[in-house]
Amino acid sequence: MRLLVQLGAVAVAAFAGSAVVQAVNWNTPLTLVLGFAAAALVLYVYAFAVRKTERRAPDEIALKGAGPAFGRGLSIGTGMFAAVILNIAFLGGYEVRGWGSVSGALALLGFTAAAVVVEEVLFRGVLFRIVEGRIGTWASLVLTGVLFGAAHLFNTHATLWGAIAIAVEAGFMLAAVYAATRNLWVPIGVHFGWNFAQGGIFGTTISGTDAPEGLLDGVTSGPYLLSGGDFGPEASAYSVLAGVVVTVVFLWIARRRGTIVPARRRGSDATTLAA
Repeated sequence: MRLLVQLGAVAVAAFAGSAVVQAVNWNTPLTLVLGFAAAALVLYVYAFAVRKTERRAPDEIALKGAGPAFGRGLSIGTGMFAAVILNIAFLGGYEVRGWGSVSGALALLGFTAAAVVVEEVLFRGVLFRIVEGRIGTWASLVLTGVLFGAAHLFNTHATLWGAIAIAVEAGFMLAAVYAATRNLWVPIGVHFGWNFAQGGIFGTTISGTDAPEGLLDGVTSGPYLLSGGDFGPEASAYSVLAGVVVTVVFLWIARRRGTIVPARRRGSDATTLAA
């Protein structure tokens, strides 16, 4: 019941916020402002739902320490994508044709904020966290990661391989980041850095979604497993490899910190494990 209530409340807020952001059709100031407003709305609704259904403070999205936690995640996500695109470029699969659009990058900033917060709150804050309390970290990571990848099958230019790649490099990885830190701001930062670097900085396609140009006018080409094709670099084998490496690192950290929840563990104390 707790899972259904939280999913329902966040989903309604996410749908309302996303509908408003999409309705402005990439108008830069409106997309920027409404994107951050939608993100704030989803976080507020999640916090309210947690307080009402779990009778506790939503420490995983506490504002105290949010900046440093988000910053750490942002650095990881941006650095990951920069490494991926540099490797693709080294093999001739990415080319910068010139400067892109500052206006497009600002619109993507707001759009990314809304999309990332919605996905992290739904998949890591609600699904992974609550399911983990029942079936343990490992099973919850696999289950919610697969669901996260499957959700991207509805994107433009989606492919089965693209969904599998997203499940591994994002679904598994971001769950591992949360499992190690017990703080949603870190996976939000990782996800934000990864997505904004793709579209807002390097000008590539984000998960098959058509969007404005970013700061650079970049184009990918070459074999699908190198460039990711129309789905974008997230379908590149380099992205999958990067995601696997980061997943392993954070699961190792979680194991050292003792934040891995064993199977069949009952209760909701998984959320409050120390970072």
